[in-house]
Amino acid sequence: MRTILVRVFALLVVFASFSAQAGNKETIKLLDLFGDVFDKVKRDYVEDVSDKDLVENAINGMLSSLDPHSSYLNEKEFDEMRIQTKGEFGGLGIEVTMENGLVKVVSPIDDTPAFHAGIQAGDFISRIDGEAVMGITLSEAVDKMRGKPGTEIKLLVLREGENEPLDFVIKRDVIKIKSVRAHKEGDDIAYLRITSFSERTAANVKTELRKLKKEMGDKFKGVVLDLRNNPGGLLDQAIEVSDVFLDKGEIVSTRGRIEDSNKRFNADSGDMVDGLPMVVIINGGSASASEIVAGALQDHKRAIVIGTKTFGKGSVQTVIPLSVSSGAMRLTTSRYYTPSGRSIQAEGIEPDIIVEQSNIETIKSSVKGASEASLRKHLKNKDNNDDSSGDSDKEYNDIVSVYAKDYQLGRAIDLLRGIHYFGTSKK
Repeated sequence: MRTILVRVFALLVVFASFSAQAGNKETIKLLDLFGDVFDKVKRDYVEDVSDKDLVENAINGMLSSLDPHSSYLNEKEFDEMRIQTKGEFGGLGIEVTMENGLVKVVSPIDDTPAFHAGIQAGDFISRIDGEAVMGITLSEAVDKMRGKPGTEIKLLVLREGENEPLDFVIKRDVIKIKSVRAHKEGDDIAYLRITSFSERTAANVKTELRKLKKEMGDKFKGVVLDLRNNPGGLLDQAIEVSDVFLDKGEIVSTRGRIEDSNKRFNADSGDMVDGLPMVVIINGGSASASEIVAGALQDHKRAIVIGTKTFGKGSVQTVIPLSVSSGAMRLTTSRYYTPSGRSIQAEGIEPDIIVEQSNIETIKSSVKGASEASLRKHLKNKDNNDDSSGDSDKEYNDIVSVYAKDYQLGRAIDLLRGIHYFGTSKK
């Protein structure tokens, strides 16, 4: 027998010995069954199969049968995962999971080949380069979608609302993720878009926020935090981003079977925007870490959450390095809960105000210029010696422009300004 085969049986003996001590005869029989199947496949299968492939596939089968997010990572996949969390990797630019045997798109990543090709959150990939996805693992599907930058890949996509499958031809590229984008909306609103939670996300949020606060000065009215199509990422970064806007209280808790999985994470004192109003925008592509942030800010009534219901991934995966193979296992070890004790697993975060993404059409009046000022011999306003309508006209035109490009963002900005004006009028 080859070295790996010997190791497999050695491990089976160890497990059998442990099970025997525990008095679990059924486990011994099952381990014997595994060894028997392994031996027969090696001896009788129509083609020669390497010990490495058989063992890795057996491990991956065991893990992937638990839930869609547990899996085995061989040495190459483990290295790629570590590169991805640093914010740069090769591929199409989509976060995926497995559902009903198909690859489901959690969300496309901004400014990536998949995003520009029109791949959408909720799409199901049924074929990759003509090969059916049904029957292969998620890791195998992801591996097929990766490749040399500049090469093309064909995807057959099933989309809700479409009668026929959709064909996509996408050119692979090196995916460089800028996880935080920021700009001013008008002269008074800070817009922060987080596309994923990688190693530098929280630091970048703080840097961009400081810049915008300095630019806007006393005009600063509030923050729009855009978490749409954010597939998640590192738990510690979600906690730190939440802490940027929270002055106290729990951010998230995790609960599992073992004691180390049961943890609570609390905010440190200090809110970078001093309690100014916030609106968080979410949608069906917001998952995992982005749901933690939205849930924490919503439960503490620190922000109004608008948009549509999130993806509903409320489990925590621990990546456990395996020294024997130089690979790792990604294992679901706990569920996370929002400060109020909600588990969003398979439920998602419901927005406070449902706002579907829409296209708007302005209905123009057939009577142009119909106002008191347009009437012949109208009385002049003696209290208004200058034209002070310029600022309000500019603000109106700006928001109309935003609505035309992004309806959900337009609603968020309107809501923030409304909260600000209402709060000012009470004083």
